[in-house]
Amino acid sequence: MKMKHFATVASFVTLVTSLLVTASFAGGPGYHVVKTYKLGGEGGWDYLTLDPVSRHLFISRATHVIVIDADSGRSVGDIPDTPGVHGIALAQEFGRGYISNGREGTVSIFDLNTLKTLNKVKAGENPDAILYDRSSKRVFAFNGRSHDATAIDAEKGTVAGTIKLDGKPEFAVSDEKGEIFVNIEDKSELSAIDPNKLEVKSTWPLKPCEEPSGLAIDRNNRRLFAGCDNKLMAVVDADSGKVITTLPIGEGVDANAFDADTEYAFASCGEGVLTVAHEDSPDKFSVVENVPTQRGARTMAFDPKTHQIFLVTAKFGPSPAASADNPRPRPAILPDSFVVLVVGR
Repeated sequence: MKMKHFATVASFVTLVTSLLVTASFAGGPGYHVVKTYKLGGEGGWDYLTLDPVSRHLFISRATHVIVIDADSGRSVGDIPDTPGVHGIALAQEFGRGYISNGREGTVSIFDLNTLKTLNKVKAGENPDAILYDRSSKRVFAFNGRSHDATAIDAEKGTVAGTIKLDGKPEFAVSDEKGEIFVNIEDKSELSAIDPNKLEVKSTWPLKPCEEPSGLAIDRNNRRLFAGCDNKLMAVVDADSGKVITTLPIGEGVDANAFDADTEYAFASCGEGVLTVAHEDSPDKFSVVENVPTQRGARTMAFDPKTHQIFLVTAKFGPSPAASADNPRPRPAILPDSFVVLVVGR
């Protein structure tokens, strides 16, 4: 009887808690998928980058970069010969873009107007995340296998130096005032880099965050948002490295973004949700919404003009059986199912 009574009470508490959570989310901002661009084609994908000036959306696609119009989904062009492409960085002031080619260990430099490749620069082993830092006028390619970052002079297109890192770098952001921050995935750390001196200034533990991937920044309040593999988003003070708080997010996060106008932080998660958190104050944050998206939609680009979010994914077949050689096999991508999801309010 006591056990039954306890179970009944527990069920009631769970129900009430669920209703309260639902009620709190009901007053959320109301993000949802507003458009879907069906692109099709073959191959995997990784990062995507929006050029808010030209309205071009650059999407990595295995061996090439797809370029579409962000507002219509219309094809604009294609940048070939990018083996194992991961990310795209843009330097509008020089009219150039930069692509990290993971399998080749190079960075492609292309013309933003013609989309023609101008040159390739040697990077480290498996360049992954890539960004342009306006303060130093340099592009930084973060090399996953060689545990370092290659700095490239954005105007000259030449290598300016290499920064040794503490472990495997993932995503990085710039405060545009002389600091770059990068997640160190295998050490569950965050490093602050001086882009001019080309050296690591500080490295901070992200505990309880594990295996951070995505990273975003609130430049006004000096807050960093790190997406972690254990379904948490760590909010970090960019000056002290202190973890201010952690927020629950979906499973399989790979990208984060921050909207300075609305003060919403986003985490795109592979299970098929976009977690939305609000910066109530520089030291207080709350999850306001978990937006249904689509399985595999774990990388994104944020549009500061429309306040919309672009996600990419596809449909998948059944997962193959795990083996000793491949303990985490990936399911096959179904033909011509690749899409861009546009999330807005």
